[in-house]
Amino acid sequence: MDKRNTLVRPAKTEDFAEVKQVLADTFESTWRPEITEAAADRYLSSDVGGRYVDENGLAFWVAEVDGQLAGMVHWSGDFIEALHVAGRFQRLGLGRLLLARAEQEIGQAGFPKVRLETDTFNQQSQGFYRAMGYVETARYPDEEWDSGLTTVLFEKPLKAG
Repeated sequence: MDKRNTLVRPAKTEDFAEVKQVLADTFESTWRPEITEAAADRYLSSDVGGRYVDENGLAFWVAEVDGQLAGMVHWSGDFIEALHVAGRFQRLGLGRLLLARAEQEIGQAGFPKVRLETDTFNQQSQGFYRAMGYVETARYPDEEWDSGLTTVLFEKPLKAG
């Protein structure tokens, strides 16, 4: 872990603009190069990321580095809906911290496992999830982007107690 001042905490309404910037950063660097131009235009013109934050942001946990918002995680039940770390803050251990918080909270809620998805093109995230103890359990067409992608479902059992 990097020696900077790092904090993982529940999101506040005041964080929403910065969380939207994190999502915009990861959209541009990770998703946009892989999806069709039409899918990217739909995503941007309908402000999918902004609406997602506005509707769910108070359920997020965020990571700060030296007071700057650097990443977020959101889950519903036993499913991690989103885990994003802005490019300039990657490789500092923030993804591990955010994922560990989600796993802890999911386990405390009584769920025996955690589930999440990524896409086959995203080798970086697949490697990260495998290193964190996740196992691939299914592959199916990614219908969200309408770009011919394949989604990978990962699961991880949680320790009882």
